[in-house]
Order: sequence, then C-alpha cells, then structure tokens
Amino acid sequence: MKNNVLLPPCFAISFGNHHHTVMYILILGPAYPYRGGLATFDEMLAHSLALQGNRVSVVTFTLQYPQWLFPGKTQFSDSPPPEGLHIMRMVNSVNPFNWLRVGRHIRKMRPDMLIVRYWTPFLSPCLGTICRLVRRNRHTVTVAHVDNATPHERHFYDALLTRYFINSVDGYAYMSQQVKNDLERFVGSQPGVFVPHPLFENFGSRVSREEACRKLNLAPELQYVLFFGLIRDYKGLDLLLDAWALWKRRNGTAGRKLLVAGEFYTSPSKYLKQMDELGIREDIILHDRFIRDEDVKYYFSAADIVVQPYKSATQSGVTQIAYQFETPMIVTCVGGLTEIVPHDRVGYVTLPDASHLAEAMDKAFQDDHIRRFMQNIKTEKQRFSWAYFSEQIMHLYHRIR
Repeated sequence: MKNNVLLPPCFAISFGNHHHTVMYILILGPAYPYRGGLATFDEMLAHSLALQGNRVSVVTFTLQYPQWLFPGKTQFSDSPPPEGLHIMRMVNSVNPFNWLRVGRHIRKMRPDMLIVRYWTPFLSPCLGTICRLVRRNRHTVTVAHVDNATPHERHFYDALLTRYFINSVDGYAYMSQQVKNDLERFVGSQPGVFVPHPLFENFGSRVSREEACRKLNLAPELQYVLFFGLIRDYKGLDLLLDAWALWKRRNGTAGRKLLVAGEFYTSPSKYLKQMDELGIREDIILHDRFIRDEDVKYYFSAADIVVQPYKSATQSGVTQIAYQFETPMIVTCVGGLTEIVPHDRVGYVTLPDASHLAEAMDKAFQDDHIRRFMQNIKTEKQRFSWAYFSEQIMHLYHRIR
C-alpha cells in the first residue's frame, strides 16, 4: 500500500513557551487499511501534528488481531485511504521476532517522539517490547496514548501485561480521569497529561434532516433516538431496550423510533429475543453493520438525540461524534462520560438503569430541551480541538526531554 508522503520542510516555529524546531514523530497504532475509531483518531492526530510543522509518519499493523480473536466481520476498511499520510504497515502483533525487527528498525530511524496507542493488554508484549528497543537509542521519547488502562472485559493477567507496557514509556496521555485513576496502579515517575478526546471532524458536517432520512430510508416525520457504535455487552443496549419498553408503558412512544446502528461484537440473539419479549420489535430500526465513515453524518443528522447507556466506560468517541454534529446526548454516569457531557446543558447524565434512562428520554422530548441542547453544543464543542490535543502532547514531550 502506498499513500502520499508529506515531508514538511525543516524550519523553526514558536510553540507555546518553546521555540520548536521541526520534529520527526512516529505514531504507532491502528491506521488504514484498518477501520474504526482508533484508526481514524491516529490518522487525524498525524494530520494535526503535521499542521504544526512536524514531519509525521504512522506505523501500523500487518496483523492486528488473529481472525479467531476478532469478534467482527472484518478488521479492514472499504473506504479510500486517507490523503497526505505516510502509513507504514510493519507490526505483527503475535510474532516476537517481528517485534524485535520493528523495534530495531524504529531505533535506527531515530524519531524524536514515538506516540504509541494503547487500548488492550493483548498488545502489551508487542508494544512494550518495541518501545524498550527504541529507547535504547537514547534519543527517542516514547509517549503512550492510553485509551484504557484496564479493559472492559477483564482477565487475571491484565495488570501484569499493562505494567509491562507502561514501564516501557517515558510519559503518557489520557482522556479521562477514570483512565488516570486506573493508571496510578502502574505508573512510576513518568509524567502524564490530560487531553480530552477531540472532535471527529473527518466525518464532515451536519446535513439536513430530510437528506439524512432520505439516505437512510427513514420517515422524516418521525423522531429518532440513536444508539450508535459497535455493540458490546458493556455498552448497555439491553438497558436501553428495557428503558424503551418502560417509556412506552409509562408515556407512549408514538411517532418515535429507536435506531440502533452498529455491528454486533457479541451474540445478537439475546438482544433480538429481548426485543420480542418486551414487545418493542416494531419500534426498533436495526442497522446491524459497521457504519462506514461516509455514512456517519446521516445517522447523527437524522437523530434527535443519542443515548449511550454504558455500564462501564473510560471515554467514548461517540460523544465526540455527537458534538461534531451538534446532536444532544443522554449518557450514564460511568467513567469519564460525565467529564465530557455537562448535565442539562448538552443533554442529560443519568444512572445506568432502565428507569432513569426512560425518564431522561421522556424529558428530552418535552418543551424545547432538544433545541436548547443543540444551541449549547455549539459553544461547548469548542473545548475539543485537535490543535489543543497536539499542543498538549508537545508540552509533554518537552517536560520529558
């Protein structure tokens, strides 16, 4: 695979309190041809750091997960490759000889900074070994960008693996206080920095409700509650189904539909059975597939409100997509979601149970709450810029260096 290579010329720029000479930065993590939010994030981070005048490349996997470990249909994107990025497929997550080769290769490349994406203990041996080898050049600063310090589905060996990785880096960035709290079990003297998840600007801008409904074959006269993203047990779709049934019994849901859009990463049968037992199957519009980047804008433009009924969380890319499209939100008070969604300003924060979710959905559609939330999001979303995220990563580099 070949993409265009952007190699900015070397020049000095003023950066905060630092006079910053152009740096050579590698980002190690998911990227095209892999799909999903992590890959999209890494590609946008690369663009953002390049816009600051740095020379940036992305190192991604030749094999990310063995297929038997992957719960979805495919790991790969069918969208066009991102423009203007230098992406190198080098890393085999399960081959220790590959880790040694890649580590030595990056060590010889001598990047000024290696930013490593960490989200699962499964990759700790691979990423931790590469980082240890790279640091031997006594030049490269290794920074972990940590999504989760403890996984949603836990195993007895998680802590051991996470400690192996965290001990291989010079510093770390985290996107919620929950992650910071989890990390404190593992970090030593390494400095860390909090940076909120930026917006997913790559998905474009909001389109008209009519256009979105036409594209998705939805009736524009109805109102839509959206559940979006990969369907895994911890994301609480079962709670939302119970809440919908409760809302229907209490107040009625005439003129409204629950739009569930995402690929099942767990058995769909129990959710389908639940819909039938609750008698709400006719209220559910199920798009049970991975949603292509090009189609994301239609779902968030058609939806009146997005519900994230998570049972556990650190942070969520779905909230940042909602901010991008100015779609109000209902989230549960777990993990870092409450840090990102101020209650009764851009939506509601509620307890992770069916009764409170039903109450929040019912309240959202009363009076002019949704219109008020949409107006407030226009201001609130300004907190989540890529420029700020990149600046904080650079400040962390200078603290370490």
